[in-house]
Amino acid sequence: MTENPEISIVLPCYNESEAVDSFFGRIIPVLNKLALSYEIICVNDGSKDDTLEKLIEIKKTVSQVKIVDFSKNFGKDAAMSAGLDFSRGKCVIPMDCDLQDPPELIPEMVKIWKSQNVDVVLAKREDRSDDSLAKRLTAWLFYKSFNQFSDLEIPENVGDFRLMDRKVVNVVNSFHERKRFMKGLFALAGFKSAYVGYKRPVRSGGQSKWNYWKLWNYALDGITSFSTFPLKLSTYFGLFVTLLAFLRGGWILIRTIVFGIDVPGYASLMTAILFFGGVQLLSLGIIGEYLGRIYLETKQRPLYVVKQIL
Repeated sequence: MTENPEISIVLPCYNESEAVDSFFGRIIPVLNKLALSYEIICVNDGSKDDTLEKLIEIKKTVSQVKIVDFSKNFGKDAAMSAGLDFSRGKCVIPMDCDLQDPPELIPEMVKIWKSQNVDVVLAKREDRSDDSLAKRLTAWLFYKSFNQFSDLEIPENVGDFRLMDRKVVNVVNSFHERKRFMKGLFALAGFKSAYVGYKRPVRSGGQSKWNYWKLWNYALDGITSFSTFPLKLSTYFGLFVTLLAFLRGGWILIRTIVFGIDVPGYASLMTAILFFGGVQLLSLGIIGEYLGRIYLETKQRPLYVVKQIL
């Protein structure tokens, strides 16, 4: 392994036993054909299967592999952050192990990086026909909502698969928040970028670790990391409801003076109580999301714990 290789591949792995052999079978010929020095930083994110054992076997034949083994599962963004921390390449490419990020795209990304004087080359999914309608719809809704409500704009249909120049990686590594939304941090770093389109294939093996509940929480983390709009929305909604209550109170006062007092309905009273109770709990929940982030940040706990480096 050279001291400063040309390319660093960052590979977060969590229970990827069924996919890791296929991944290395595809990427090694691609990297060797480039005739550039490289390293592959494999971050074992507390896998419960034999992912680590397979990575160790691969390392015996591929000297460019470095294994960063976590003490437990810390999540994909923490694993990716560790890969960026340990990388030494002049450019860094984070990838998924399931081959949904095709290694064959790497030569084109490197070519654009070298020839067009850009610092970031983004791999953009131009065709998501293999995704379900619900996943395409929720992804579209997330990107639109995030870019509408946040001061930061993240490119649509662009995941973590990208090429970043070393100076971009250094900037991303300088961000120290504990609850990480890497797409936002990548966009926050800035720098000149270019795009390369591709069709996202199906997984080569294993099962996705993401379900809709995890994706929802991840999207919530992203919005609360880079936008205070939910807090503003709570304030605006509270003002709107207060205005409606004021107008309703004025109407009741005028009606009572003109027509006398009538007996209010129990059903309408309970509806109003439950509605406003729900609004208050929703507002408290939004405040709690931000307060929880502050709580976690003030503890200054490590983002990840490395058990061993191989």
